[in-house]
Amino acid sequence: MDQSIIDFQRRSRLGVVEAIWGEHKTIEQISEILKKYQLASETALVTRLTKEKGDKLLIEFPSAKFHEESGCLTMGAFKKWTSSKEEVIILTGGTSDIGVATEAEIALNLHGIKTKLFVDVGVAGLHRLLGRLEEIKLTKVVIACAGMEGALPTVLAGLIPQPIIGLPVSVGYGISGGGKTALEGMLASCAPGLLVVNIDNGYGAAMAALRILSS
Repeated sequence: MDQSIIDFQRRSRLGVVEAIWGEHKTIEQISEILKKYQLASETALVTRLTKEKGDKLLIEFPSAKFHEESGCLTMGAFKKWTSSKEEVIILTGGTSDIGVATEAEIALNLHGIKTKLFVDVGVAGLHRLLGRLEEIKLTKVVIACAGMEGALPTVLAGLIPQPIIGLPVSVGYGISGGGKTALEGMLASCAPGLLVVNIDNGYGAAMAALRILSS
């Protein structure tokens, strides 16, 4: 029996759409929730889906779109752009961080926030970040995704004045595996004002950026 209660008032109350956590839900449970979204004419965002789940849901909901790289499924109209310029730039330390970064990007795009994604600008080759710095300075908010020791947000927070959201990623060898070292490194950052969300929480980073833009 479906017992899910959807918070359809969240958009009017907070300005954000409630995301559907897909990882620990069955296809049947997600399907019942998506039907409620359809009846309410509300845009849906499902996160943490495998390709198998995504493909099966597309059969039942052909108007939906499965974004395989991020493991997200969207259904319904995205909000129109609030600005003609990119308001949020998302950076990744490496290509392994793309899944988490694109989850953040899709969540922002769904809310009408234009984004730009810079991949593989980690501190192991600092010149790659420095070469993008002038362009990064033109945006309003930055989301910096990093695994390993998670140094990218700290370095960036010492170079530009914009709000920076550190997004630790569960990528790395040994002790850094699982993203805990990246998370703790960002939390212990000496760069003042660095904001940090939980490990692999692309949606959470996107909503933090949205709240900053709305303030």
